[in-house]
Amino acid sequence: MRVLLAPNAFKECLSAPEAAAAMAEGVREASPAAECVLSPIADGGDGTLDALLAATGGEKIAVRVSDPLGRPIEAPFGLLGAGDRAVIEMAEVSGLRLLNASERNPLITSTRGTGELMMAALERGATSLLIGIGGSATVDGGTGMARALGYRFLDAAGRDLPEGGGSLRWLHRIDSGGKEPRIESSVVWIASDVTNPLLGDEGAARVYGPQKGATPERVEQLEDGLRRLAEVIERDLGIHVRERPGAGAAGGLGAGLMAFAGARCRPGVELVLEQAGFHSKLQGADLVLTGEGRVDRQTAFGKGPAGVAQAARAQGIPVYCLAGIVEPGAEEALE
Repeated sequence: MRVLLAPNAFKECLSAPEAAAAMAEGVREASPAAECVLSPIADGGDGTLDALLAATGGEKIAVRVSDPLGRPIEAPFGLLGAGDRAVIEMAEVSGLRLLNASERNPLITSTRGTGELMMAALERGATSLLIGIGGSATVDGGTGMARALGYRFLDAAGRDLPEGGGSLRWLHRIDSGGKEPRIESSVVWIASDVTNPLLGDEGAARVYGPQKGATPERVEQLEDGLRRLAEVIERDLGIHVRERPGAGAAGGLGAGLMAFAGARCRPGVELVLEQAGFHSKLQGADLVLTGEGRVDRQTAFGKGPAGVAQAARAQGIPVYCLAGIVEPGAEEALE
């Protein structure tokens, strides 16, 4: 019997690789002759880097970069395959979890560290970058990331704007003359299930600003800044981002990656399964085990176990989901 073990992380308990190893131990205890194939998965959020490294035998590399407030920290990225595919989890470098409650202020927090990780991956020879963008501490429209790639954001006097979303209201011009040329020849994927636009009631500032420390007054300042950023991107770069699905993800980092790195957005679980070679691992499997800490109504909407189940169902392979908690409303996912 060939059993494919493809769990998501069990948050605050087990990482996806740890969960897969635990499942394998249980399968072998029940059926010593079973062949276990471990393929831990993720959906683009926390744990994506470790899941893909474990599934592919990739290499984790730590580099010195900037946290959301510009302080130096060590943060990792991963290289998969022959080293030409990089995985970056922006929460590791520009994430809310890096700040204490008193430090949360999206007027000044920046995604520069995410761009520095992208540069480090390019310098190691990566030509394809997968960027998971959940859990950000920022609403800077990706301008910090773009600065690390060589862009400049100037006011009417030609001075560089301060980092963060609060200064974008005074943006006058984007200077792309120093842009890193290797980003032009690279493929950049945004792994995100967030489809929010950049602006408006469902946009980056009004939906996500408060959880990142923005007061109602700051939310409107951030909204004004993102609106101005979208206008200048359209005028100076000829790229329209304000209505694109996913542009509002991670405080507008989605829009910034689209505008400044030519990124395309896809559901996180699709990208992770593809990069992990999951579909080839399904070949010849008799059973699939997946799981996560909580199965609820949201599991059906782009979460890891749902992606596993859909892929296995297409090949007629039965799937069991092991869950820490099964919430009311989980019926849709379980179907």
